[in-house]
Amino acid sequence: TPLVRSAPLSAKLGAEVFLKMDCFQPSGSFKLRGIGAAVKELVDAGADGVVSSSGGNAGLATAHAARALGVACTVVLPTTTPASVKAKLESEYGAEVRVEGGVWDEANAAAEALAEETGRGLVHPFEGETTWAGHASLVEEVDAQLAEQGAPPVDAFVTCVGGGGLLMGILQGIERVERPGPVRVVAAETKGADSFARSMRRGRPHTLEDGVTSIAKSLGAATPSATVLEAALRYGRVQPHVVSDADAVRACL
Repeated sequence: TPLVRSAPLSAKLGAEVFLKMDCFQPSGSFKLRGIGAAVKELVDAGADGVVSSSGGNAGLATAHAARALGVACTVVLPTTTPASVKAKLESEYGAEVRVEGGVWDEANAAAEALAEETGRGLVHPFEGETTWAGHASLVEEVDAQLAEQGAPPVDAFVTCVGGGGLLMGILQGIERVERPGPVRVVAAETKGADSFARSMRRGRPHTLEDGVTSIAKSLGAATPSATVLEAALRYGRVQPHVVSDADAVRACL
């Protein structure tokens, strides 16, 4: 996907700011990198279908990859998922959609049971070595594209974080090659979806007692990946950053 220098952000921040345009991925987000690799791995191993429990970008990526590889896809959604998401999965991606449970944890438990019952592969929204390795390709591309544009090597990534799949991919991508200096990672969340920031402060996984209350429903995870959290703490240069829903919306306009 393109890497575009942002003149307004560069001027505002006094730094060279580039935007990695993974919104141009066929499923609309970076998720296709890792989720697509995970689906292909399952199909190569003999799976004739896959099951996902995400009503966000991970579910869309799973459905897109499954359709591209010619296998069935079932997405299990909690009752809180907007009807528009269900319609998009069915009409645009040809996925079977089931609604189970009031929160993601319950939908995921139902997805796990369905995968076990049918023998289909379970695709987790943010866990898994294959998924993380796929997301790490983003860093490889950024390195190559900066060099092509004659820009200096990256010294910081700013990313969203929910369960932590993309964050883990970024950390793995950074550590794959020797770099001239330390690379910081800013992990941004909205209030009400800030389980990762709270977990970093505590040094252990923290679960949001009331679930995700931010409007960023597809971003948030009530509990981040324990493995990703451990990697972030070990890396030592991950900085959580929490903003309000209003600030997030304002920045998009």
